[in-house]
Amino acid sequence: KMEKLRMIKIILPGRPYTKKNSQQIYRNKYTGKPRIAQSDQYQEYEERCLWYLKQYKERFEEPVEVTVLYWMPDKRSWPDLLGLEQATADILQKAGIIDNDRNIVSWDGSRIVGVDKKRPRAEVEIREVG
Repeated sequence: KMEKLRMIKIILPGRPYTKKNSQQIYRNKYTGKPRIAQSDQYQEYEERCLWYLKQYKERFEEPVEVTVLYWMPDKRSWPDLLGLEQATADILQKAGIIDNDRNIVSWDGSRIVGVDKKRPRAEVEIREVG
């Protein structure tokens, strides 16, 4: 008897951001030491995604394949795919959907599809690996 492998589809609304391209350097006002933090844009994106992901009860603790189709609002500041995937993996892990982003064994089929001015988004599909 074949076991049924779980699969979930999630749409993360809003313009996808990478963590890397939008870092800012802040100085500690007491020590003067610099530290790197994500941009306000990325932090807002991550917060919005985490809030949105609360509705999903599915949890993956085993290896998974992830495919994400990214839709940008316009051609300005075009992100790199790898950076988008890293941000998505971190968000999925932070939300508890996946146990550890090291469990993602494949990003096969993931791509920046193009522009959708009205509905920029990330369409995420997570599949359990048998």
